[in-house]
Amino acid sequence: MRLRRPLAATAAIAAALGGSTLVGTTTADAGTTTTGRTASPQTILVLGASGATGAETRAAIRDLGGRVVDVNKAIGLYTVRTSTKGFAAKARATDVVSAAAKDRAIGYAPGAVARAKKVEREHVGAANKGTAAVTATSAAALASPDPLDEKLWGLDMVSAFNARSLQAGDARVRVGILDSGIDKRQPDLVDQVDWDLSRNFAPDRPDIDGPCEFTGCLDPVGWDDSGHGTHVAGTVAAAANGFGLSGVAPGVTLVEIRGGQDSGYLFLQPVAEALTYGAKIGLDVINMSFYVDPWLYNCIGGAPEDDAAATASQELVLETMGRALDTAHDAGVTLVGSLGNNHEDLSVPRPDESSPDYPPGTAYERTISDESCSDMPVEHPTVIGVSALGPSTRKADYSNYSTGGPTSTPAAKGEIEVSAPGGWFRDGIGTATYRTNENLILSTYPFNALVDEGQAKKNGQITKLGAANGVIKQCPSKHSEPTDCGWYAYLQGTSMASPHATGVAALAVSEFGSGSTADTFTLAPDMVRTIVMDSARDHACPEGGEQSYEDVGRPAEFTATCVGPDDFNAFYGDGIVDAYRAVTSS
Repeated sequence: MRLRRPLAATAAIAAALGGSTLVGTTTADAGTTTTGRTASPQTILVLGASGATGAETRAAIRDLGGRVVDVNKAIGLYTVRTSTKGFAAKARATDVVSAAAKDRAIGYAPGAVARAKKVEREHVGAANKGTAAVTATSAAALASPDPLDEKLWGLDMVSAFNARSLQAGDARVRVGILDSGIDKRQPDLVDQVDWDLSRNFAPDRPDIDGPCEFTGCLDPVGWDDSGHGTHVAGTVAAAANGFGLSGVAPGVTLVEIRGGQDSGYLFLQPVAEALTYGAKIGLDVINMSFYVDPWLYNCIGGAPEDDAAATASQELVLETMGRALDTAHDAGVTLVGSLGNNHEDLSVPRPDESSPDYPPGTAYERTISDESCSDMPVEHPTVIGVSALGPSTRKADYSNYSTGGPTSTPAAKGEIEVSAPGGWFRDGIGTATYRTNENLILSTYPFNALVDEGQAKKNGQITKLGAANGVIKQCPSKHSEPTDCGWYAYLQGTSMASPHATGVAALAVSEFGSGSTADTFTLAPDMVRTIVMDSARDHACPEGGEQSYEDVGRPAEFTATCVGPDDFNAFYGDGIVDAYRAVTSS
């Protein structure tokens, strides 16, 4: 786990953002109170009470010795600098504040930190059996012109190639990628993104991201050092252009709403800004392949072992994310999220031994109650939660699922909605495909990230590591510069499942939405949810209901129990998303 620390001076961040890139920002208020000060300033996030005016909340912050340096008006989130001891607790005690806590790294895109990389990049450095032969399906061969599409078993599983002849996606439909950025140099993505609408809400922080590459420590739109966001974007909407590979909905328009650091971490403020910005500009769908931390679960009232500060931190996350997600949903945005890679029944969670994972070394065992604790954002009721499958359609060993609890049903609980291809390195045991790269999800990837990871050299040569991991390069000509080529890599995870469902949602909006321009073309998110879920293909639980993974080397902890009928169960939710059925539903 890399070292994380609280936000750097927010004034410097605001300067790096240039002010105009943030939604609802206002001129900072000057704090005047000097009593009760601590030795060094802190950054506090303050969520105003729903019934309080902005003036009332700012006045209370000022009276307590705080200085407002940023405001998200859409949800009433204030970023405050203060030297007042116990400021957050004092703010929470007022009538005009709903929640307040120290600012800290509270989210990450899986794959960005060691814990997540262990899942998403399981094939890296593993005893990989090599590249297995992949047979293109007839649908892929007949309906898609891109040379690497024969490797996209995920698109075939969700019937994307079959759907394409009827609906490839409408350019008026805009899909937000809330992640680590999108690589503008990728030939399969450069013409797919509305770069003018795109924003980066996450300035680089040298302590976790390394030295700043760009003036002001703000990466330009179109830059991705992590690779995670670019991979997700390719699955949603890589161009069907006869080059590289294509996405589920190649005709829609992507918008980068970056909330993640180069290192992959996400902070509460940038994520909230990205969501409310997406609502403001009228995005139709937002993909969220991340979950909130430093707490694996955020609990109302905290877990029994949590102190007051820990409880306040979790409640700030729950309330702020709830407001941001509701704001987006109410503005017409369909929200899709990854279910998580902790091989866990979200309805009967295990004790949490990993939180808080910031600051490092502070984790302790916490008792988690399903009634009061949530995995955010996927367990918010506005979000379509997606579990991950391997090529065989078996639930991937790492994927979370939801039984609905010991006295309920998966459908009643609503933690899982659908399933989709996420990749599974260990799928196909007993066959030539077992432990091969092709069991994972192939998608677009930034050249600069591959160089940083040692999978490619600056001269464009794929290293031995990259070759073993299945990295692919395609160039317009043999004389092309490395940065002009398309680069592709394999990953696995619920992060890879979510964009398959996002692409299907975008096709549903394309087929059934209405409006004459991008600003008016829309379809209500509740209707999109209904289409995506009702059109998903039913899939039964494994025979006997229990799925053991001991045959692929997993301990008994990974054994999962599936309950529920074919049309809605713990592993598959309402079924496997299906693009063709979605665009032909009535």
